[in-house]
Amino acid sequence: MAVLCGQLAGVLQNKRWLLATAESCTGGMISAACTDLTGSSAWFERGFVTYSNEAKTELLGVDAALIRQHGAVSEEVARAMAAGAVDRSRAQVSVAVTGVAGPTGGSAAKPVGTVWFGFKVGEQLSSEMRRFDGDRAAVRSATVQHALQRLLELLHEAG
Repeated sequence: MAVLCGQLAGVLQNKRWLLATAESCTGGMISAACTDLTGSSAWFERGFVTYSNEAKTELLGVDAALIRQHGAVSEEVARAMAAGAVDRSRAQVSVAVTGVAGPTGGSAAKPVGTVWFGFKVGEQLSSEMRRFDGDRAAVRSATVQHALQRLLELLHEAG
């Protein structure tokens, strides 16, 4: 993770952009990975840990009706979380994650290991879903890894 965070730091600092995170299933692990890097205050603005639906609404402005309609683990909520993290911070870039880390909480439609990602890079909002195998720790670790890697890719694509 340190190498990814170092690369992310370099790109963000070159663009003079700040990062905010909006985390549910990872409980702050993405923020922790970023702030493990010395000097991260130059590019990491803040992290929102919004584990409950109420926190998503109160801290990020996610519409409660959106959560009721689609569920917390959904593309719509991940996108709203990513947008809210930028709107409620000084950051230009965000990553949001919401998923089912397990071992409980899964369903046929959203089995354990299902994670929705939301990304806001400048004006571009995107999302994607991944399914990760393994226990709770493995799902959460894979989520952090993917979030950082994909964010780095999106930043490179943004030019």
